[in-house]
Amino acid sequence: MSESTLRRHLSSRHIIMIAIGGSIGTGIFFASGNAIHTAGPGGAILAYLLIAIMVYFLMTSLGEMSALLPNTGSFCDYSTRFVEPAFGFAMSYNYWFNWAITVAVDLSSASFVMSYWFPHVSFIVWSLLFFAMVIGLNILTVKSYGESQYWLSIIKVITVILFLIVGTLIIFGAFHHTPIDLKNWRIGDAPFHNGWTGFAAVLLVAGFSFQGTELFGVTAGEAHDPHLSIPKAVRSVFWRILIFYIGAIAIISFIIPYTDPSLVNTDTNNLALSPFTIIFRQAGLQFAASLVNLVILSAVLSACTASMYTATRILWHTATEGNAPRIFSKLTSHGIPLNALIATAAIGSLVFLSSFFGNGKVFIWLINISSLSGFIAWIGIAICHYRFRRAYLAQGKSLQDLPYQSKYFPFAPLFALGLCLAILLGQQFVMPIQHPFNWGGFIGTYIGIPIFLILYVGYKYYKKSKLIPLTACQF
Repeated sequence: MSESTLRRHLSSRHIIMIAIGGSIGTGIFFASGNAIHTAGPGGAILAYLLIAIMVYFLMTSLGEMSALLPNTGSFCDYSTRFVEPAFGFAMSYNYWFNWAITVAVDLSSASFVMSYWFPHVSFIVWSLLFFAMVIGLNILTVKSYGESQYWLSIIKVITVILFLIVGTLIIFGAFHHTPIDLKNWRIGDAPFHNGWTGFAAVLLVAGFSFQGTELFGVTAGEAHDPHLSIPKAVRSVFWRILIFYIGAIAIISFIIPYTDPSLVNTDTNNLALSPFTIIFRQAGLQFAASLVNLVILSAVLSACTASMYTATRILWHTATEGNAPRIFSKLTSHGIPLNALIATAAIGSLVFLSSFFGNGKVFIWLINISSLSGFIAWIGIAICHYRFRRAYLAQGKSLQDLPYQSKYFPFAPLFALGLCLAILLGQQFVMPIQHPFNWGGFIGTYIGIPIFLILYVGYKYYKKSKLIPLTACQF
């Protein structure tokens, strides 16, 4: 393992599908129903729409930087260049840990899905099988990885499109139904159930569901023509994801009342309660339960493979920058950072803890840690872009020379930054509408913040890191 440069073998279609696949997972298949139950149809749609706008701003911010400076380190590298080395160091480890932990979450989810068909087979058997499969896909060449992600993402996209078509037909009276009006939007305290508290709670769910859209920034380091493929990904991915999420929630809210208890999946092992399953069944498709579970399995495994890929590349980049052991910077003859992959897999193996200490408790902890780390990453993107643009202009450069220029600066990054901070700091105040307050849950939710601060302050103290002047930022 002597090579030091990743292969640029990912085409535009690979990058677009990796970004779409990274954000269409169990969030759209299950969290959408829970969101409607929590905030009502109007509150759920408004929350997802607001987060979608914020994500669009973040994607354009990242797209502007990635198109000019395609780098596998993505905004972790930009944090070092345009903020300060200590910020980049903490952001790199936060983002690596975020996706490494997500591997464990996704493996757990895949094992839960299999329990629907094989309830008597041990959880650990499926975990080991899927763990080996995900590692195997990541050992393949970059082009093979891109192809596998492309087709796994295609399955998810087709399923969502079919759901939108079937749901729309049901609303207009197909499949032996009478046309559906706005009656589900008028029951109880709809359309805004639980008022502002319910709306705020769904902001969290929506944010977690959209996490992964920034993956195209990491793939830029292995994109064939990043100056063209990155802007194309930014323009197309957002609108597709917006239509999928908002369209799905609207259809669910018309057909299933928010008071329906089936929208709340209280049994982790019972995945037949997905709103997708319910609506397919209403259309007379009796095989819907198995079909949706099969799609969810492919969705989770696709997301897990992408999580492993992302974490591995971030660790590799961190090592090439001298902030991780140099052994992780080595590449195979096919351009695969195998040592970084092994280290990431070791963190992902935490999935096995959930089989030894109780599936539910450890699983929820892993989700909370991963979700909060994702919001920290989004905050990092907003800060980096704000500094990037100011530094670019301070050094006398012309915006016309940028391969892709984001809109609404400086409002866009500042809005995204403010909303992310508000959601992070306010989430514990809205949790009691679903779960009573407990210190264990509080610590599990916020543990990522002190870890990030320790990394930042420790590096800053040890390396004497300082904020980089705008005129000294490197492009």
